[in-house]
This record gives sequence, C-alpha cells and structure tokens, in this order.
Amino acid sequence: MALEHSESLIHAQPEHHVFALRHIRDTLDADYAACRDIMQAASKNYSFAARFLPADKRRHVEALYALMRVGDDIVDVHYQGDAARAAIEQFEALYWQAFEAGTSAHPVLRAYLHTAHQFGISPELMRPYFRAMIEDLTITRFSTFADLLYYMEGSAMTVGRAMAHILGTKTQAVEDVYEAADALSIAMQLSNFWRDVAQDWSRGRVYIPQEDLERFGYTEDDLAAGRNNQNWINLMEFEIERTDAYYTAARQGVAALHSGQWAVMSALKIYRAILTNIRKNRYDVFSTRAGANKVEKIGLLLAAWRQTR
Repeated sequence: MALEHSESLIHAQPEHHVFALRHIRDTLDADYAACRDIMQAASKNYSFAARFLPADKRRHVEALYALMRVGDDIVDVHYQGDAARAAIEQFEALYWQAFEAGTSAHPVLRAYLHTAHQFGISPELMRPYFRAMIEDLTITRFSTFADLLYYMEGSAMTVGRAMAHILGTKTQAVEDVYEAADALSIAMQLSNFWRDVAQDWSRGRVYIPQEDLERFGYTEDDLAAGRNNQNWINLMEFEIERTDAYYTAARQGVAALHSGQWAVMSALKIYRAILTNIRKNRYDVFSTRAGANKVEKIGLLLAAWRQTR
C-alpha cells in the first residue's frame, strides 16, 4: 500500500526518506487542490457551506465531492451512449485498483484513497454509487418514489455516510448516524431535483416519480411546455412537503457529529432554502432558478451558527 510504503521510508537513509516524504506530501497537496477546484466549479452551495468546516476536515470533504462529481460528469457531460458506459466502468475499475494497489494515476482517486484510509471508509461504501451512475445511462424515469430512493442510495446516501466518517460522531459507532445522514442526503438531492426539473428534462430525464405525475394529473407534455398550472403547483407542494420531512429527520443527527456541526447545519439550511425559493417564485422552476442569494446565505449561516452553539 502507498501509505505503508511511506512508513517504510522512515527506515531508509535520512536524506532519501525526507525527500521522498516531502514529494509524497507535495503530490497529495496538489491532488487535494485539484479536488477543491472541481468542487468550487461545480457547486456554489456546497462550496459555500464547506468553508465553515474544520480546517483539518475540509480537503477530505473536497476529495469526496470530487470523486462523485467525476463520475457524474462522465455520465452527464463528457460522454454519451456506449462511450459513457465504457468511461464510467473504466473509472470504477480504476477506483477498485486504487484500493488494491494503494495508489492511482488519477489525482482525485489518490486524494480520496488517502481520505478513505485516514477515516476508515470502506471501499465498499461507494459500490452503490457506481451502480447508480451506470443506471443513469439507461434509466430516465422512476415509476415510484421507492424506485427513486433506490437510485439515491447510490447517488446521494453514499455521500452522507462518507461524511459521517470524515467528521466523526459522538455515537458508539459511525453507523449509528447513517439514518440521519441518509435523510439529509435524500433531502438535498430531492431539492436539487425539484429545482432542476427543466434542466433534467432537456437531458431526457424526469426525476419526479411517474406515480406522482399521474396522481396530480400532470403529464410529460406539460413538462415539455413548462406549464406552471394548478396541477403543477399541487404536485410541487406535495414534493416540497415530502422533502421537508427528510430535513426535519436530518436535523436530529447534526448534534451527534463530533465536528463540522455548523457547516452541516449551514448546508441543510442553504439547500432547504431551495424549497422556500420555489414557493417564493410561485413554483416556476422552468424560467427561474431557485436558491438563496449571498445575503440570504449569510443569514442562514448565522442562524445555523446559533442553532449549533
């Protein structure tokens, strides 16, 4: 393993092992910097909340985010069809090889490997993530909310569980907070789904469960036309209330974190503000992007600070 190799350098000649250890450290710093660049380019909300993490945790969260984003972009941005499937399968193969070999040629995988070793995150934790990314290539509709939850087990819950390991918990076992971590991950991703309805439609995807569309009498033709009618308002209000219930369940787990409570509560409030803004925008997610502005984010940040103190 790479970490074992770095420890063995201690027994080498002093001038050699000092140089080698410095090289390893410099490479890791560059790897984590690459992860930070990926996160800052991809998510303003996540990057904003991450600023308030403890300094010794921040780069590990950036590595986790970058790992997920690389896979997302393979599926959504850089490739199509068979090429996308080949690329995500290759990335998954590189992931498993990194844990087997203890190193990787990929800077994001090197950074995440280091993070996983430091916080005892099993490589198996990401298996549902790769499954969800491959499903993204062929599954564009979800019949029921249960089907959507199964997808989010990979696309969202893996993030919350890894975060619990990185931030640490006051519980006897990290797994004790998985339920609350899952709730927050689900709530945040659902908020993004409702905000990005038009963008997802343009990619051929509908994350609103088909059973919900049918229940509220809203069709995909309505989606294509961006009809903000009463059926749509009723549908969105149903999804917002459902999502809000997950935020409520997630709040109970923040106090169990050993560190990073302020940042996590800030993220919770900032992402929940998407729901508030959808309502303020009169449910128009077709021409207006919902989310807190900078002033609102500062207010939410202060509210989160008071709540976690």
